[in-house]
Parts: sequence; structure tokens; C-alpha cells
Amino acid sequence: MIQNPLNNAMRAALAILFSLGASVALAQDFTTLKGHGGPIMDIAISDTGQIVTASFDNSVGLWTGRVPYWIEGHDAAVNTVWLNDEFGLSGGDDFRVLLWPLSGPETEPLELIRHQGKVTDVAYHDNAGLFASASWDGTVAVRRIEQVWKADEESLSTERVVLKGHAAGVNAVVFDNAGRLYSASADGTIRMWDAVLSETTARVIVSHGFGINELVLNETRGWLAYGAVDGVTRIIDMNTEEVIRDFTLDRRPILAMAYHSETSQLAVGDGQGYIMIIDTDAWKITRDFRATRHGPVWALAFSPEGETIYAGGLDDVAYGWPVALIDKHEPAMSGERSFLRSADTMPNGERQFMRKCSICHALEAGASRKAGPTLHGLFGRRAGTVPGYRYSPILVGSDIVWSEGTIDALFDLGPDHYIPGSKMPMQRIAAHSDRDDLITYLKSATRAGE
Repeated sequence: MIQNPLNNAMRAALAILFSLGASVALAQDFTTLKGHGGPIMDIAISDTGQIVTASFDNSVGLWTGRVPYWIEGHDAAVNTVWLNDEFGLSGGDDFRVLLWPLSGPETEPLELIRHQGKVTDVAYHDNAGLFASASWDGTVAVRRIEQVWKADEESLSTERVVLKGHAAGVNAVVFDNAGRLYSASADGTIRMWDAVLSETTARVIVSHGFGINELVLNETRGWLAYGAVDGVTRIIDMNTEEVIRDFTLDRRPILAMAYHSETSQLAVGDGQGYIMIIDTDAWKITRDFRATRHGPVWALAFSPEGETIYAGGLDDVAYGWPVALIDKHEPAMSGERSFLRSADTMPNGERQFMRKCSICHALEAGASRKAGPTLHGLFGRRAGTVPGYRYSPILVGSDIVWSEGTIDALFDLGPDHYIPGSKMPMQRIAAHSDRDDLITYLKSATRAGE
């Protein structure tokens, strides 16, 4: 049979148009929230759709559409956020938990508690007015909040307690309806605290051989989900404390979880960049999507209707995918970060900068949303003097002037020893030749006027 060439051409044209239409639809359904200056550490979404993001750049982003309002107040990376339609909570590497009202975001955030280690998770029980925070100091802090819209110290109850019992850092906390608190730790246990405002001993309900990072509670269905360092994703019965489902895959560690109760979807993010979505009614995996080209998924949250899953990782951008089409997209996250470039493509000085400095510092002049001040014009500049940057008190009025000698000492001793109390992370460059190469690179890359 001889085919009509016109019909073939029309078929080809229609196929191309259909393909383009599908691509446009996918592009329209794909969401990006751009503006942060560092990796996205956490995402939370209120019941009315308000999105908030926590970032390594020390900031909280409150999003109206794709436009951010920046909530400042943390002095280090922000690791966790929670919000309802009245106020939000955030915790960070500065050991603090902050409260910020949504009715007047220009109000200064109020410090609720200060831990002795980084804050990894926060939770709130609305009926009881209780908040809880998890910290790498091995404790859980609990405090009652009253009249939070006033956002001043007088509106807060002095009723508070620090719960001790875990043998290592605490990674996750969640309340049940009765106000009992569940906490997960790097010590491999999940503990249940009956009386959170008294210094009670918690009961261990899970003993796992590896650290537990994430918790999700569905009290209506009577189960608790957890994700661990060894890649385990398990569901336990809250009454019998027995494992009822295991969705462990050959990927580790589990770094993020989110649950949407109305659609019964449980999302799990891991260190290899995958997002797995489980139907908890049918107890089956419905989606398993590689979200990143490189790196982990640190943050997950469902939109209020459960149709979109938002995720964050090494990128400065939060991404949202329609759940129904998530398998149709190519991996989007972490494709262009400078510190992920192959070491063979860079001279040693640039390589040292990319590994040690680039995630916090820009080289260009002007304002930057990165965690640290710009390095433009670094040499000959007195420390703590870049306009508009919130320095730690130790650097305000510092006598340090950045030079070959002071930069060498900074990385030889480490910031925690050279400038005790600064916000710079603890790190050293041990080899003298590597420090020399970094200094040579910085002298060229930060030169004012270029």
C-alpha cells in the first residue's frame, strides 16, 4: 500500500505541535521560587497556601506568588520552618528558635529559646499552645505560647522545660492530638514524652541501629512513619509499636518527609536526590522521581490540595512539581552549582574557593543574598565593614584587616580559633600550598574595579 505523502507530513506536523504543547504544559506546571542566596534547607506551607522557605543564607523567605519577603533575624543557616496562618517558627545553626507574626512581617522576630547546639526541627500544637524544638545538643525544648500575635515577651508564657534523655542530637519532633511528643534522634531511637511540661523520662518506642532523621505522624490511622540514615523508610503501628510497612530502597540517607492527609500521600526525599511518593491507603509506591542531577533532597512540602510537591536541596531555588506529572519531568535541581564542578576543570586556588567559600560568599560587588558578605574588594578592607551585612558582634569594630597574612591565619587556625564567636563555619585548609593558591586566586578574583 502506497502512503499519501501529504498525510504523512500532516501527521508529522501534528506530532510536533502535540510535543510542543506538552512541553509548554509541563513548563507551565513547573514552579520555581528564586531569590535565596544559598541551599534550601526546609519548606513549609500553611493550610491557605502560604509558602515559607528556610535557607543556608540565614534567611526565611515568605512568598507571595513568586515574590519573596525576607524575614531576617538568624545569625546562621536556617534549618527548619513551621507556620500556620497567624505566625511562623524557625530554627537555625545559631542555636535559636524565632517566632515571627504573619500579620505584621515588619515586626522583629522574637527569640523563643536558645539551645546549646543547632536547631533541626520545630513543631507546634495549636490547641495546647505548645511549641517544641529539636537540637543537636541532645535535648528537646518545650514552651507554651500565648497571644502570639503580640510578638513580645509579655505575650509568652514563662512555662517551659528542656527534655533530656537522648544520647545524641535530636533531629525531629512531632505532637499528637493529645499533646504527647515524639522525638527522633541520631542515637537511633524514637521516644514518646507523655508530660511535655515536666521533666519526665520518655519511653523508647523504636530502637533502630542507625540515626533517625525524619518523623511523620498519622494519628487518625494510627501509624508513625520514620526515615533513617541507613535509608530505611518504615511505618510502625502507634499502639503495638510493630513495623507494619517497609518501603526501604537502596538509597540513603532519608533526609526529608512530608504528608498530605486528605490525599493520603507520604513523600520521602533522600541523599541521592529522589522523591518517592507512597499512597498510604493502598500502601504502595505511586511515584519515584529523581528530582536532582546532583545532591540531596533536604526539604519537602505538599500544597494545600496535595496536587503539587515542593522540594529543596543544594540549589538557591525551591522547586514545585505537579504530582500527577512528576514522572514526566527531567531532574531539575542542582545542575549548575559552582562547587559541583569537576575539580579537574579548575586551578587549585579556584578549587579551594569553590569548596570552602563559594556557598557563603559572592565575588561580585553589591548586595548578595548569600550567608556571608561579598568578598569584592577584600584585600585591604577592615573586617566587619561591608555595608548592609549583619555581622556577628565580634567582628563589629574589629582590628583585623584582610591581607595575605590574615587570610592565611584564618584558614590555618580555622575561623573558630582565629575569630572566636564569628558566624564563619569551622573549617581549615591544612596545606600551606593550598592556602597560598587560594590567596592568589582571591587577589585576582576580588580586585576592586574589575
